[in-house]
Amino acid sequence: MIGQDQEIFNILLETVSEAVVIVDENQNIMEINGVAETVFGYNKLDIKNKHLDILIPQNYHGKHAEYVKEFIEVNTQRRMAKTTDVYGLTKSGDIIPIEVELNPFKIYDKTYVMALIRDVSEQKKSEYDFMLRSKALESASNGILITDAQKPDNPIIYCNNAFIELTGYSREEVIGKNCRFLQGEDRKQEELDKLRKAIKLGESCLVTLRNYRKDGTLFWNDLYITPITNRRGVITNFIGIQNDVTKRIRAEEERSHLATIFNESLNEIYVFDAYSLKFISVNRGAIENIGYSLEELETMSPLDLKITIEEKDFKTNYIQPLLNKEKEKIEFETEHKRKDGTTYPVNVHLQLSYLNEKPVFTSIIADITEQKDYLNRLENKVKERTEQLQIALSKEKELNELKTKFLSLVSHEFKTPLSGISTSVMLLEKYNQEKEQDKRNKHLGIIKDKVHYLNNILNDFLSLERLEAGAVNYKFSHFNLSKVINEVVYNANMLLKEGQRINYPDNIDDIAMYQDERILELVLTNIVLNAVKYSNENSEIDIKITLENGFTQIAVKDQGIGIPEKDLENIFTRYFRAENVLHMQGTGIGLNIAKTHTENLGGNISITSKENKGTTVILQIPTSHAD
Repeated sequence: MIGQDQEIFNILLETVSEAVVIVDENQNIMEINGVAETVFGYNKLDIKNKHLDILIPQNYHGKHAEYVKEFIEVNTQRRMAKTTDVYGLTKSGDIIPIEVELNPFKIYDKTYVMALIRDVSEQKKSEYDFMLRSKALESASNGILITDAQKPDNPIIYCNNAFIELTGYSREEVIGKNCRFLQGEDRKQEELDKLRKAIKLGESCLVTLRNYRKDGTLFWNDLYITPITNRRGVITNFIGIQNDVTKRIRAEEERSHLATIFNESLNEIYVFDAYSLKFISVNRGAIENIGYSLEELETMSPLDLKITIEEKDFKTNYIQPLLNKEKEKIEFETEHKRKDGTTYPVNVHLQLSYLNEKPVFTSIIADITEQKDYLNRLENKVKERTEQLQIALSKEKELNELKTKFLSLVSHEFKTPLSGISTSVMLLEKYNQEKEQDKRNKHLGIIKDKVHYLNNILNDFLSLERLEAGAVNYKFSHFNLSKVINEVVYNANMLLKEGQRINYPDNIDDIAMYQDERILELVLTNIVLNAVKYSNENSEIDIKITLENGFTQIAVKDQGIGIPEKDLENIFTRYFRAENVLHMQGTGIGLNIAKTHTENLGGNISITSKENKGTTVILQIPTSHAD
C-alpha cells in the first residue's frame, strides 16, 4: 500500500468512534483502528494483511464471502444484521454478536470496504433478559400489573394473563384505569388507607383487600406493591402482584366463627384426648362455672369432675362405644364437682371427633340445676335460662355470630347487677334501726351503682341500634369545650375509687367548638369512665387538650391495668374485650360506638397502651364541623 493510501486510512480511522476494519476487494484486512483492537483482542500488526475470515466464526465463512462479493459488485452502503444475527470471532475464541455497516470506497481505482462494527453483546443480553422477564410475567400464576406513577391517577399500563383470568376483565377494560375499580363501591377498607399512604410515600406495601370481579363476585387478594425508580431516583412506575386468598380468608372466618361459638357458648364445652382422657381445651363458660383455671384443667380428666361415675364404667359405657363407632354420640346425666366442692347436675353430650387427625372427644355440658330445682324460688330464672338456651342454640344453628355474642352478653351483664340489686334490697329490709343507717346507705349506693350501670348498658344498646339503622341525627351548635369537660369530669368524680383523681386540663376556657355537643360528651364520657374503671385506687387520670390544624385533640391518660399488646388491634371491634378484663363487667361495645360517632363527625380515635402501665386514648375531632 502506498503512503498516500495509508494516510487516507489513518484519517478515516481517526474520525470514527466505532470499531473500524478496512478490507480490500479480496477481503484482506488493510487496517483496523484502536477500538477494533479492543473489540477483537488483536494487535494491529498481528492482523494486518490477513484474510477477514480471521474475525468471522468458521460456520459463517462461506456465506459471508458470497455476501461481501455481492456487496462489492453493487458498490452501495449497506447495514447488516437487520433481519439476521451477525457474529464476530475474537482472538480468544469468543463469539460475539455485532452490528456491521459496510461502506465501499475507491482510492486510485482500488476498491476497499470500510466496515463499521459495534459490539452489541450487552444489547442482546438486555433484549434476552427483557424477553425472559416478559415471558415470566405472562406465565406467572399471580396477577401482575404495572402502573404509570408519572401520569395523573396512576393508571394501569400493563397486566398479565393471570390478572385477566382473576378479575374477569379484558385487557382493554383494564388498561388506563386506576386500580380502585376493583373495589367497586366497597371503598371503606382500612387497608386502602395503608395502600394510599405507601403510594404517596413511594414505599413498598402488602395489604389484603376485598375486590370484585367483573361479574360482581367478591374475592380477597393479597396485594404487594413496590415502586420502580429511574437513574435519578424518580418513581416512574409501581408493580403490583395479586394473590387470590379467598379460600384462606373464608377458612379463617369459619374458624373464627366456630371459635367464637365455642368460647361464647352458654354451655360448658370440653375437649379431651381419646386415650389419656386429659383435657386439651375448654371454653370460657366451663372455666367460669367449674372454678378451675385452664392450666389446672389441662392436668385433669372428665373423671376428676364426675362424682357418680367410676373410671371403668365411664370407659365401658361411654368411651368404647364411640371409639368402636357403635354410636355417633352419647347423651347422659351426671353430677359435676366444682373446685370449691359444690356440686351441680349436668346433661352431657359426648361425641368423637378429630383434631389434626388425632381422635378426641368433645363434651358439651349443660348445667341443669335450674331444671332440677324448678319447685324453688329460682323457677322464674329456670324459664329465663331455658329461653336463653333455646335462643342461643337456634342462633348457633343459623351460624349468626353477632346475635350469639349479644345473647351471651345480655345474660352475663344483666344478671350480675340484678343479683346485686336483689341482694341489697333484701338486706335493706333487715336494717330498720336508726343506728344501721350507714349499712342502709352502703346498699343504697350499691343499688344506685348497679342501676347506673344497667342504664349505661341500655343506652349503649340503643345507640348501637340507631347507628346500625342510620337513624342518628347529629345536631351541631356552638359551645365552649370547657362546658363538656366540666360535665364529663363531674359525672366521673362520682364514680372515683378511693384515692383516684382526675387532673383537669389547663387553659381551655377560651376554646369554642362547632360540633354535636351531646355526642362529644357521650364519647368523652365513655373514655374517661373506662379510665376510672380500669385504674386502681390512688391513681391519677390526666386530661390534656391541644389544638392543631383545625382539630381539637383530647388525650385521656390513666395508670391502669392497660391492654395486652395482642388485643390492641381488636380493641374497637364490637363485643371484643381484652383478655385481662374478662372477669370485670363490660359489654365490649362502648369503644365501638365511640369510634363510629367520632368518624361520623369527621374525626378519629386511637389507643396506645402497655399492660400494667396504663392506657392513653387520643380523640381528634374537627373543631368546627363542615356543614
